[in-house]
Amino acid sequence: MFSISLRADRLSKTYGAGLLSAGKCIFQNVSFEIRPGKTFGLMGPSGEGKSTLGRVIAGLEKPTAGTVYYNGSRLFELKKTEHTAFRRRVQIMFQDPTDAFNPAKKIGHSVSEVLELLRIPKVKHASKTEEMLIIAGLPEEVLSHYPSQLSGGQLQRLALARILLLDPEYIILDEPTSALDVSVQAQILHMLKKVQAERDTGYLLISHDESVVRFMSDSCGVLENGQLKLID
Repeated sequence: MFSISLRADRLSKTYGAGLLSAGKCIFQNVSFEIRPGKTFGLMGPSGEGKSTLGRVIAGLEKPTAGTVYYNGSRLFELKKTEHTAFRRRVQIMFQDPTDAFNPAKKIGHSVSEVLELLRIPKVKHASKTEEMLIIAGLPEEVLSHYPSQLSGGQLQRLALARILLLDPEYIILDEPTSALDVSVQAQILHMLKKVQAERDTGYLLISHDESVVRFMSDSCGVLENGQLKLID
């Protein structure tokens, strides 16, 4: 049956397996679902494979076993054009916002590159950029700044707003607030909530902070010792 969701189905990931080695199991038999407008929170200690699982869900790595279903289709069996569309519809927001921008380029240049990649006509660049700044809640002046001239919170808001130019259906949030001060964390989380309510975006929220996961998530689980335990 067709399902509008992003679903992990019995995923396993092992590194270094070969004829003489069983390899290192990162996680095994992991299943959960992300639906439009909902958030699945993924908790667990550092080093347990949460980010690796996020990359598998995003199609950046292949699982050793199991599969990812994107709106009812097997992700790794999509045709080239379908996979290209998937890469646009499923985005990742990383922990360190400085990694999202080229330090040698001004913010405005980085935004223009995305618009050109999307083949948006240049006559619409100004309106699209304005839309992005409104979402981020930042003034036009930031476009003339280099990433090093902005705070972590400003960069993270810009990173999210730039992702939204792609109109994603799902965003994988990999520790999106852990590098920020507590007050700024709250701003980013409320921004994410607002975006989700307005756009019906589905989130996979990866975090070691239970309070963040509880605040954001509709359902959640803990990844530990290679196993995912779903919790209420």
